[in-house]
Amino acid sequence: MKPVILRELGSMEPLLPDLEMDRLAELSRTVFVETGALGAMVPAEPTRLELARLLREMNSYYSNLIEGHKTLPRDIERALNNQLSTDERKRHNQCLSAAHVRVETAMEERLRQEPELNIHSADFLCWLHRMFYQGLPEELQSSRTVSGKSYRIEPGELRAFDVRIAGHTPPEHGHVPAFLARFAQFYGSRTILPTQSLVAAASAHHRLTWIHPFGDGNGRVARLYSHAYLIREKVDGLGLWTLSRGLARFRDRYYERLAAADGPRRNDLDGRGSLTARGLADFCLFFLDVMQDQIRFMTGLLELPKLLERVERHTERDSPHITRHKTPLIRLLKAVIVEGLIERGRVSEIVGLRTSAARQVTRLALEEGLAQSATPKGPLGIAFPAKVLDAYFPRLFLDLPLAE
Repeated sequence: MKPVILRELGSMEPLLPDLEMDRLAELSRTVFVETGALGAMVPAEPTRLELARLLREMNSYYSNLIEGHKTLPRDIERALNNQLSTDERKRHNQCLSAAHVRVETAMEERLRQEPELNIHSADFLCWLHRMFYQGLPEELQSSRTVSGKSYRIEPGELRAFDVRIAGHTPPEHGHVPAFLARFAQFYGSRTILPTQSLVAAASAHHRLTWIHPFGDGNGRVARLYSHAYLIREKVDGLGLWTLSRGLARFRDRYYERLAAADGPRRNDLDGRGSLTARGLADFCLFFLDVMQDQIRFMTGLLELPKLLERVERHTERDSPHITRHKTPLIRLLKAVIVEGLIERGRVSEIVGLRTSAARQVTRLALEEGLAQSATPKGPLGIAFPAKVLDAYFPRLFLDLPLAE
């Protein structure tokens, strides 16, 4: 059967589901409450910022995993330090991971500096796409059609050709700007009630993938856009949880729910738009369930007494190469996590050693990469290098299989 060419804006309706609203409202309330509690779990801002930095790397790991690329945490760390593998496939995956981290960092900074920025606009979406692709090596700026034909990815440019994605035919390329304008008009509207904001975020995620505005990179842009949406709605837990881990963990269900919401209206009980309201409601329920799952996972992981216990256990038992000053080092690391920054003049008091020995502990923490300092004599902050992640934050990076 010849696919229907989508040109009418009404073919994207409904933009919010009118089913399951009680369940969605209850899930929304739970997410708001629990993410607020999560943000308060790490009161020391420097520690929280270091955790947020770590979670940006985690986000790149899972976003790339969804796309079929796996890059280990230590390789992401190396890529961000411009230490790229000589193996082509590994190097390409490193570049994709580093690009994601840099775009997410730039996006978060832009959101802070431009509080009135319209994140729903085509301009912002194209900016995300351009920021991701323009820094990649030339060989990663091309893709292939289903038929195998190669084409160049134009960073920040809307697609100039028609596509078919599995069972879904996105809007005709010449009408993509109009669909994006309607998208921005609706999801940027002040008429969306605060109680509907997370349902709108979930709906927008689907409708953006449904429009499929770019030739390649639509999933990446949609996840970055959703991250921006959650920051704007103040449900990102101050950077202490991310969506991509949950979407990767339930990847098959994620794609199933996306595809189901692409379908047409089934009957008179399936809303009043062209697309299925039941499919959109089910996707929103899944999306909010994933949010709740990830907030609860990070809440358990960041419970301070247990985190400090894991830091102590790793330093004491799993670091045989550290033969001196283990106990003072543990005291210092715990203090830095709790307080955020420790002036060097206080280290002696914290670790219970004379000044010269305290300097050795400080040097050990820095050389091991377990602490960091902006200047040679500046205060100490915590660091979370790749080598300690499995011990400090078990199951943060899941070794999920790649899609067939």
